[in-house]
Amino acid sequence: MSPFGALREQLLGAADAFADAPAAVPEILSGLVDDVDRALREELEIFPVCHHSPASALAMARRLRDKQPKVIYLELCEDLGPLLGELRNCRLPVALQAFATDLDGFPAGWGPLSVVAPITEASAEYQAIAYALETPDVELVLVDRSSDHVFQWQPREEEAAAGHAAGEEAGLHGDAVGIEIGDLRPRFAELEEHLLHHGKVRHWSEWWDQYVEQPLAGADYDTYRQVMVLIGSLFRRLTPERGDRLARDEERERHMWTRMREHLAATGADPADCLYVCGAFHAASRVEEFGLAGGTDYEITPRTATRWLYGLIPSSHSAIEAQFGLAPGSVSIAAATWAKAVSRGGVQPYRLDGQKGARKKKAKAAPPAPAAQPVTDKLTGFLSSPPELDGVDEAELLGWCVDIVRLARRNGYLASTADAIAVYETSILLAGMRNRVRPTPYDFQDAAVTCIEKDSVPGRRDVRHLCEILLGGDRIGQVGYDALPPLARDVYDRLEPLGLDLSKRTVQRALLNLDADPHLQPCSQLLWMLRYLLPDGAVRPIMGSRRLGERSIQESWDLTIGQHQRAVIELGYEGVTVEQVLEQRLRRAVWDPKATAATALSAVENSILFLGSRRFTDELGARAVELLSAERSVDDAPEVLRRIRRLLAHYRATEPELPGWCEAFVTGGYAHYCTLLPSAFVADDTGVRQVGAMLGFLFSMESLALSLGCDRAQLELAVQQSHPESPAKVALLWAARSQLGLLPLAELRARCDDLLANPLVIPSFPLYITGFVQALESVPSLGPFVVEVISKAFARLPDSVLLPWLPKLITTLRKEAAELVPVLVREAGRTFPAALADLDAWTPPWTAGPATAAAPARPVTAGPANTLLAAHPAACDAVAALLGCEGGWGAVGAAPASGAAGELLSRHPSTATAVAALLA
Repeated sequence: MSPFGALREQLLGAADAFADAPAAVPEILSGLVDDVDRALREELEIFPVCHHSPASALAMARRLRDKQPKVIYLELCEDLGPLLGELRNCRLPVALQAFATDLDGFPAGWGPLSVVAPITEASAEYQAIAYALETPDVELVLVDRSSDHVFQWQPREEEAAAGHAAGEEAGLHGDAVGIEIGDLRPRFAELEEHLLHHGKVRHWSEWWDQYVEQPLAGADYDTYRQVMVLIGSLFRRLTPERGDRLARDEERERHMWTRMREHLAATGADPADCLYVCGAFHAASRVEEFGLAGGTDYEITPRTATRWLYGLIPSSHSAIEAQFGLAPGSVSIAAATWAKAVSRGGVQPYRLDGQKGARKKKAKAAPPAPAAQPVTDKLTGFLSSPPELDGVDEAELLGWCVDIVRLARRNGYLASTADAIAVYETSILLAGMRNRVRPTPYDFQDAAVTCIEKDSVPGRRDVRHLCEILLGGDRIGQVGYDALPPLARDVYDRLEPLGLDLSKRTVQRALLNLDADPHLQPCSQLLWMLRYLLPDGAVRPIMGSRRLGERSIQESWDLTIGQHQRAVIELGYEGVTVEQVLEQRLRRAVWDPKATAATALSAVENSILFLGSRRFTDELGARAVELLSAERSVDDAPEVLRRIRRLLAHYRATEPELPGWCEAFVTGGYAHYCTLLPSAFVADDTGVRQVGAMLGFLFSMESLALSLGCDRAQLELAVQQSHPESPAKVALLWAARSQLGLLPLAELRARCDDLLANPLVIPSFPLYITGFVQALESVPSLGPFVVEVISKAFARLPDSVLLPWLPKLITTLRKEAAELVPVLVREAGRTFPAALADLDAWTPPWTAGPATAAAPARPVTAGPANTLLAAHPAACDAVAALLGCEGGWGAVGAAPASGAAGELLSRHPSTATAVAALLA
């Protein structure tokens, strides 16, 4: 007969007593007892656990010493097994991770895929792992589905990465999917709300600590086991049938039982010497494959061709809480509860040999395994008897109260001894109001907030945060050097000359004098590559820069590699060295379907700065040529112009000739932008900035393009076929026609004067000015003319028009031509007088009319300029002929005659004087 017959009858009688209860209540209550009976009758012993539960860890440590199993089946992804031995080289908490970037068989939008399984010391899974790895002849078998199956079973209609639902706020875990052993939480919202309300608690972690953790911490193994299965069965039977989560849970259970039967059949192990560790939710499973006598026709699907990489990453209490939806501070409180239980004695936990941060204890000889005892009913007594009253631990509570006041003072609070007394009494009062004899850490937190925190928080931490620090804090794990992937170890080795402890989580300053210590140059090179690859803040330059044509003599860096150890480790999943990872990322960026020519040019620049491989750089440059010729928009024209100018300047300064891809880029870009120029002028979605950059490319690269075989007529035709309507683009077109010689400067000045004289055009005149300012990118010789146009506008427009127009002018220039305004200001500085006293006598150069033939030319005084011109008249005659001037010279050594050449020299004597000074 079932040992739980009496309990079943008692529960069914209680259901009958409530006549108005739903008809499903008797079935649910009877099913709870059936699930417990079924789990305990199973030939393979099932150990139900809850993740990161001190009660589960204590019960596990006791049971392992009593039973001494030879085989442990653990609910953990079966492909994570090889990582477990590396836990010896780490400081807990850490997380086992499976990572994949090259997907095959999954939607492209899911990548990268990441699965993490956090491990803390106060967890049953760590006790099982430590026992199996430290005890000879014990086999540990992971039986849960693989990391590949985790994503195979995700609904395919979810185009976003499946891990987003696991919590994006987990800083150390990112958007990875979290794997936990024993997720015990009601999946029926009304049930959880009911439990929290009647338990007089705020969140689920507090309810679990009060009603499960504390009662089971000192319970015997049979009681613990039956209660955990009962809770798992309750939550399972009240789980809504709709949704995919329950179906995935059942698939996991079929997978685990199939793997265990396969292992037993292959090894011939005795089930009596085995232990199956799983979540209490799975211990109450009702699938047909449950048990060693269950069905064997379940077929496990093969894995996809996705290549998975494995390693250990740092974890923390806060990361675990955020990822699994636990209350802040709950994992730290669990760790403190575990440490207190171990210090009291009565249980000797298992620890991996050499575990960092773990205290070494002398091992005791294991007692002989007791004989198996028949299953007896422990639930009836546990559920019917009131909890044992545990008196107030005055020493512990007083220590908390004194320490929180001391900590509050350090953080700016005006706390005193009276506050410590108030926190003590309030903690006891709150515990009594919540039907607790002994105050819990949650009662203490509430009491401290009530008594110490007044109107405002004086520092960065509030009292609740201080309580979490006091009760254990956010412990952050670390992966040891020996457990790091080769790339991470290579990074640590190559940065060793800096003399810093990179494992520290504090900010460390590295000073590099590259002239005095040239052996630090490789460290500088690596730091610049890490700055490109790692998240912001991991490697931050304070002094020094890395640009084309620049070399830093001294550099200063702030390094927080210890805080970003996970990012360094994940670089190791992409390659063996930092250079290999950087090359792969650059190649992936330029071959991305959304890559543009600007993206490829940026990759070329980074390749020159960081890698120095001419072959790889030429490959990226050839890809830039392909992307530019395939583009149908000019949105990136400003960036393309800026980057190709910088690259051409670099090659001209360092190479005897331009690379072939540079020449192809210039010729292809010249033809490409000439083709797109007419449509860009009239397109509404193409801004004046983009058109100005196109003209800047065409005019600044014109000489090089013509020398490489391009035809200037193509540019002239493109400009003549352009007919814009936007004022800014019209100004750009006028500037382009002026540069090509199709629009004389006098005619351009007359057109602008007509615009200023037209009251209908005045409101849009700032747009014309914007176009002229953008034209400075392609026609820098128009600088004096742009200053002239703006000056005329300020001089001629009345205040009623000028004052409303100024804000629009300023905002337009800031938005459309911010980087060109300094050029305009410098030109204005050369045009206007430098001193205020000279302003009254100053005459704007554009107000003086052109000199007539009858006007007497100003004589040129004797000097080096006159001597130079007289000695070489042919040069001046040639320039005059190009300008359409005719005239002759006087006697050698005398002032020029009154011809056109003499008139030109008389009007502009400073130019000849400057040339003479340069030639000495």
